[in-house]
Amino acid sequence: IVFVFVLIMVVAGFINTRTINIRNYNVHVSKKAGNLKHLNIVMISDMHLGTINGKMFAYNIVDKITKLKPDIVLLAGDIIDEDINPVLHDKVGDALYELKAKYGVYGINGNHEYIGGVDEADNFLKSHGFNILQDSVVLINNSFYLVGRDDLSKNRFEGKNRKPLNELLQNVDKTKPVIMMDHQPFNLEEAFDNGVDIQLSGHTHNGQLWPINYIVEKIYELSWGLKRNGHTCYYVSCGVAGWGPPVRTGSRPEIVKIKLHFAQ
Repeated sequence: IVFVFVLIMVVAGFINTRTINIRNYNVHVSKKAGNLKHLNIVMISDMHLGTINGKMFAYNIVDKITKLKPDIVLLAGDIIDEDINPVLHDKVGDALYELKAKYGVYGINGNHEYIGGVDEADNFLKSHGFNILQDSVVLINNSFYLVGRDDLSKNRFEGKNRKPLNELLQNVDKTKPVIMMDHQPFNLEEAFDNGVDIQLSGHTHNGQLWPINYIVEKIYELSWGLKRNGHTCYYVSCGVAGWGPPVRTGSRPEIVKIKLHFAQ
């Protein structure tokens, strides 16, 4: 009985891993964004490209994102699953070249980029058209700011702390919308205290395997989903792929489309 139960769970978990859910949200931002009335964001996290999630997986994700007609694509960390060599061997970059959006494709580093070698991962992604934000801010279309924070694991692997958020935003005109990517959703109050309008994170996988999702809910203030605190909105994705074996029983993988509506 135990063997049959485990077998059913593993098979169902594998099928679930490859059954990607598209989630749609509308978020209102009480700021003007130049002449923009709205912005279609397609956001994913935790692709974990590597031995398990190779070129065909990447083509599938790119195809699904393209069909959503994004204005901008945001990847909230753990794009590469540690070792870059399987990505190079499988020519995953062929699929990544096809990921396009009106305002570009932007990503940040997660803990797995640091585990496998952050410089090699970033160089690969940049060479395939990705804009990687490393504790930096960019003003897009003179309409909104995009902020990308370095991952908390930077201190562990490089012995350096990432910039405090108030320092990172010191030259930002906060009358314009501020969108921030931060891989690990700790200290959510920082975004609120510093005038960020929407924070996008990943990392948690919502536990990935049942019943770990219940443990993750106790660790993070927001382990998965959408939450608003005053002027600041948060979204923590459970990821578009998994870590380790391709089995998910605690949540479904997802691609997230967020339509931001700006003040007129």
